[in-house]
Order: sequence, then structure tokens, then C-alpha cells
Amino acid sequence: MTQYRSILITGASRGLGAALARRLAAPGVTLHLVARGAEGLAETAAACALRGASTRIAALDVRDAAAVAVQFTAWDDALPLELLIANAGVTGGTQPDGGLEPWASADQVLGVNLMGALNSVAPILPRMLARRAGRLVFVASVAAFRGLPDSPAYCASKAGLWSYGESLRARLRGEGVGVTVAAPGFFESDMSAQFRGAHPGKLGLEAMAERLVRAIEAGRGRAVIPAGLGFGLRLLDWLPAPAVDWAIRRFRFTIRE
Repeated sequence: MTQYRSILITGASRGLGAALARRLAAPGVTLHLVARGAEGLAETAAACALRGASTRIAALDVRDAAAVAVQFTAWDDALPLELLIANAGVTGGTQPDGGLEPWASADQVLGVNLMGALNSVAPILPRMLARRAGRLVFVASVAAFRGLPDSPAYCASKAGLWSYGESLRARLRGEGVGVTVAAPGFFESDMSAQFRGAHPGKLGLEAMAERLVRAIEAGRGRAVIPAGLGFGLRLLDWLPAPAVDWAIRRFRFTIRE
């Protein structure tokens, strides 16, 4: 059973966000679930209710900072949040015809994955600091460690989120608020299925959620899952740029229609 009783999860309508919600659901726990899709949110809430949790849902786009602030602070007023998981994310990249990533897609990816996470944290962090309690979780990706030729905006968004979380964790040390920066690799999900290419070290959805929850409950500052994939990508930084480019081009992919 989780140690957190009031939890907020963005991107909770499906995939990892929904799996994390189900994993954390238990009697006495209130889950505040956010996503753009109301139907998926309702399904996640129903599954969590079967596990004994109370649920609150809001169909929001995390890029809308004003709407996010209003909803999140209202929830925090009613029941102070103890754990906030900034998980909402989208993907993009090389098109099925091999064309470059469209600029509109890059704008959406950066807006949701990076600024959406910051928008989610901004209204709640000062409140956690005032209470000297709480934990923030930023769900980045192992793609944060290496720019991949077919998903530049996605990699940039996750690299930015990783750096932001790392910076914030160091800044908040001793302030009573913990930060976990997560870097999942490939796992079973609709997003992963969009990538037409190799999926090294792929895990099941529930296995990924379980390992991430264990890291959060243990208060870990970093959670790279699987660790070997993240370590391998980081090792590439020691190679000359031409060698890195040659190696990373072995993992080309396109985005499915």
C-alpha cells in the first residue's frame, strides 16, 4: 500500500499514467486524474475505484497553464496533494514517408512534454514548500540521454524535463519536498506502438509501472528503467561525434499513421 494518500497524475487516461493510477489505488487514497480524454479518464477512475480509491477527474490540456492552475489549486485546497506525477506526454518524429518531423508536431511535443510538466508543478510546488512535505515526479525518458535522428523534438522535450527535474531536486534539498526524475525505456503502450523500428529492452506496461512506483516509494532521486539501456546511451557521449552518429543511426524508425 502506498504511503501517499492524496495523489495527482497527469496523462492518466491511458498507458503509463493509467497504469500508475491503478498501481497506486487503494482504500484511503484519493487520486486526482488529469488528461485530455474524458472517456479514458472515466475508465481509469472506474478501475481505481474498484481497488478502493476515491477519484477526482479533470479533462485538461496541460499546455493551458491558467486552467491547470485553477483546477490543481482547487484540489489542493480541498485535500493537500502529497504526490504529483507529471506524466502527460505525446510523441512525434519522422513521417511514414520518411519526411522530416513537421514543425506543428514539434511544437505540440515540446508544449505537452516539457511546458505541460512545468505548468503542472508551478501552482503546487509553493504549497508543498510551505507545508515542507510532498514529492514531485517528472516522467522523462531514456531518450533524454541521446538525440535520436528520427525524434528530435521528443528527445529535446525529455532532455529538458530531465535537466529541469535534476536542477529542481538539487535546489529543494533540505526543503522537505522530494523530486524523482524518471527515465523509462520502451514499454508496451499505444505510444510505443507508434514507433516502427527496434524497441530494445522493452518491458510490459504493468512491469514498468510497478518498477517506477517502487522507486517513488523508496524516495529515489532518479529512476532509469531499465538501467542498462540508459547507461548504454550515456556511454555514447564518450565517443567522437561521427562514431556516435553512426551508432545511433542503427536505430532508425518512423511514426506509424
